[in-house]
Amino acid sequence: MMTIKLFGMTRMMAENKSSINLSMAYSMRVKDLVDILDAEYPQIGELIHKKKVLVSVNQDIAHEETVIHEGDEIALLPPFAGGSFPAPENDEMLVRVQREDFSIDAEVARVRGRSKRIGGISMFLGAARDRSRGRDVDSITFEHYEGMAQKKLREIRERALKEFDILELLIIHRYGEISIGENIVLIVAGAEHRADAFRACRWAIDELKQITPIWKLEHTPEGEVWVEEHP
Repeated sequence: MMTIKLFGMTRMMAENKSSINLSMAYSMRVKDLVDILDAEYPQIGELIHKKKVLVSVNQDIAHEETVIHEGDEIALLPPFAGGSFPAPENDEMLVRVQREDFSIDAEVARVRGRSKRIGGISMFLGAARDRSRGRDVDSITFEHYEGMAQKKLREIRERALKEFDILELLIIHRYGEISIGENIVLIVAGAEHRADAFRACRWAIDELKQITPIWKLEHTPEGEVWVEEHP
């Protein structure tokens, strides 16, 4: 038996299970897994064929010919609410996925303290609003793929430091249930000049929305709605 992790809408299609067990041979390809899902969970299989759900193997996006070996970690990833090397230990606080709220002043100070050359700081703060796509929203729940979400955020920070003329970048994203008006995500870019900080900050939040396995569930008076894309 192979265990497949589920997130977001895929859990709803499997009776709200966080994972499913499938009888399959190891050292098979991803496309063989999809064939089994087509038979046992056709709704999920259809979304995979439409590229609305991705298959990950060991926290990397897989393709049809990717081979699955015994002990591999497999997950099905719906559309996200969205360095290859781990961040050094003393940089851990600069990239975080956490349940609790954060202090904007403390996080800006953390970035400022990284270099006395920082003369421009750009910040993006995302907060929970009470209306979305014409619907009233009572609260929001964010679900994330533990491990992979942090890995992708570290990659964003490392790429930003290489590709933009900045001195530091901080990324924090919360998970769990968040009330209207509460903080959700914070990006802080520090550079010598403001223009570089602006560019890096905007790129980082746009990239976060695209590649980070974090899913948004809106609680509305009419019911719960998984949000597939974020402007």
